[in-house]
Amino acid sequence: MSDALRWESQPPRLTLQGELDRETLVAFWDVRKKLMSGVTTLDVSGLERVDSSGLALLVHLREEASQQGGSLTIAGITDRLHTLIALYNLQDIIPTDSLANK
Repeated sequence: MSDALRWESQPPRLTLQGELDRETLVAFWDVRKKLMSGVTTLDVSGLERVDSSGLALLVHLREEASQQGGSLTIAGITDRLHTLIALYNLQDIIPTDSLANK
């Protein structure tokens, strides 16, 4: 069983903590539009685990921001998340050139 996904919103930054997987992302999905309002940086440094469903959510959030004429930087990408992004060949969608994003 997964640990809960927690978030802290301080626009323009939204910080995620815990695990982002198929079991935990539903609660976030339900409130994502409200939480993402005014957010330009998504800090994922506090995520202990991300599965392919969580990665799909990150891709979706970037796409949603782009469709609304904005952009979303994903900061704090861990080595594990970097590996998952590379495994799915998503470096062009979720840039990982700077693992020490702040």
